[in-house]
Amino acid sequence: MEINFTLNQKPVSVDAPTDITLLALLRDHFKLTGTKEACEVGECGSCSVLLNGELVNSCLIAAPSVMGCEVTTIEGIHDEDGGPNDLQRNFISKGAVQCGFCIPGMVIAGEALLAIKSDPTRLEIREGLAGNLCRCTGYMQIVDAIETTANERAEKRNQEKREN
Repeated sequence: MEINFTLNQKPVSVDAPTDITLLALLRDHFKLTGTKEACEVGECGSCSVLLNGELVNSCLIAAPSVMGCEVTTIEGIHDEDGGPNDLQRNFISKGAVQCGFCIPGMVIAGEALLAIKSDPTRLEIREGLAGNLCRCTGYMQIVDAIETTANERAEKRNQEKREN
């Protein structure tokens, strides 16, 4: 089956089996291995992507169902220069990156949260990460990174308002 959709802001078309998951499509057909394959039952969040801006577990999504949709993977999250964005830099500076297995899903979950809630509380950040498991960091550093990013983005918005 030919599946046409937007992947990381670029239109794509791929011929794939009808029974393939979005996770398998991303990893096997597009070689986007930042989306991790772990539990394959939607429990760990390692395969998190944005589907039309919504946080989803790609292991639970039938690939043909993304026809005409917009999918953003961790490879699609970056600064204008192609390097790490502010959230990713804060993950690094706050020590939120350990083994790295959960980090792509955590960053995607963080971006999804910040897209709908620009000033989340620490509790809201924890709730936003509830579908993502990490065995290394204990979550504190991840919450710190998202909170710092929210604060920095708020300051940037305030600065832009003052300049205009």
